[in-house]
Amino acid sequence: MTRFDSLFQQGLQKLAEQGRLRTQRSLDSSGDNFIRSDGTVLADFSSNDYLGLRRHPLLLQRAAEWGARYGAGSGASRLVSGTCSGALRLEQRLATLKGMEAACIFSSGWQANATLVPALVRLCVTETGAQPVILADKLIHASLYQGCAAAGIVPIRFRHNDLKHLATLLEKHADAAGMKIVLTESVFSMDGDRADLAALGNVCRAHNAFLCVDEAHATGILGHNGKGLSDGHADLVIGTFSKALGTMGAFVCSSSAVCQWLRTSGSGYIYSTAPSPMVLGAADAALDLLTEPETEEVRCKVAALSERLRQHVAAAGLETGPSSTQIVPVVVGREQTALRLAQLMEEAGFLTVAIRPPTVPPGACRLRIVIHGNHTEPQIDALAHCLVTAWKSMQ
Repeated sequence: MTRFDSLFQQGLQKLAEQGRLRTQRSLDSSGDNFIRSDGTVLADFSSNDYLGLRRHPLLLQRAAEWGARYGAGSGASRLVSGTCSGALRLEQRLATLKGMEAACIFSSGWQANATLVPALVRLCVTETGAQPVILADKLIHASLYQGCAAAGIVPIRFRHNDLKHLATLLEKHADAAGMKIVLTESVFSMDGDRADLAALGNVCRAHNAFLCVDEAHATGILGHNGKGLSDGHADLVIGTFSKALGTMGAFVCSSSAVCQWLRTSGSGYIYSTAPSPMVLGAADAALDLLTEPETEEVRCKVAALSERLRQHVAAAGLETGPSSTQIVPVVVGREQTALRLAQLMEEAGFLTVAIRPPTVPPGACRLRIVIHGNHTEPQIDALAHCLVTAWKSMQ
């Protein structure tokens, strides 16, 4: 107990009253499910394990092999104790996956994004004497906003996926002394919709803007052989191992010069212990699987199951927004409504976590339902039936 606990308790009580209090609980992974501490088995419709790889034998085997070869931990930052040869080869594989010259591995997607923006700002100020103009899709991930805050930059937000608005803003700042940097995502994590990256790339080239695309929710699951959706349209791409690739960590792909700048000037790279070789071994194995014909079948299956769920939900009059991917939001409005619906779904054996502010705007609370390669049509139908039944019982 501290002298200031009463202050913290007041804050927690307010969050509880608003339906925004977050708590952790015990959930153990078991195959494709989670097990609560009371032994209840829940079908996983919340995690980002899109291809169902986190328990794949090849990932577990490669993680053990790399651990035996390089150690369980890296020992220090890469600039202090060096980089194992396996990590260097993995970076080249990642660059090839994204069609870029080079890649730079980070310990998490948050770390990568929060490191990237200050490093870009530092370059711009150092070389041009002026701060860059950063334009951001209003729905970019919190880690990119954190990067802007760390850099002392207030980004100019353009309306979600509104390229005309972006073009107008770029034109307005055409004479700015610093770089123009555009931040967006290829798949947005809460709505499950996509950016038109071909058109976005054209807008950025026309206005000489540096385009950064976060592909966390596209890498592995979308695009040819799971390479994502950027497909040569971006100047820089961020990806993660922690979604479709079944492990943890992240990477930035761009030109050799950009990646070298990040290694030299990115605080999250310089001052953080490098990722565990075991984690990187699992990521290396996941890349092997991406090009397998069986994995392409899984990607097609996930797309079909996601559309099947959207059709079920829409037929019941529930809203899934602009979703066109494996992320299917069911938007229900208030915090307490989403929490109650998630509770009813859990009682029926489905883990579909309620998403509330500040992750989504007030009044847009939802169940964020995620489809995996291990799901089946009967499971989707049962999920939809329980969802509709639970929703009707609340009316």
